Amino acid sequence: MDLELRFFATFREAAGGKTVEATYPDGSSVGDVLRELETEYEGMAGRLIVDGDLAPQINVLKNGREVLHLDGLDTPLDDGDRLSVFPPVAGGS
Repeated sequence: MDLELRFFATFREAAGGKTVEATYPDGSSVGDVLRELETEYEGMAGRLIVDGDLAPQINVLKNGREVLHLDGLDTPLDDGDRLSVFPPVAGGS
């Protein structure tokens, strides 16, 4: 299945761009894709999944919906889905 992967802030730098088109096996879940991303991109290694769960303060959206409100890492993906990955953001004063 083909997915559109969108990256923001430091993850955009790690992936080398804002949007990446990628192909994954049918039946892949959000967790499957994130594990693959950690392997593929050095700047994401250990930053997406921690202790078998979504890393703290990471936001991952499937077609605009936060996966934590779906099935988390077990959220199934379908051909044509868009997965957006946001790193932790801090700031303000």
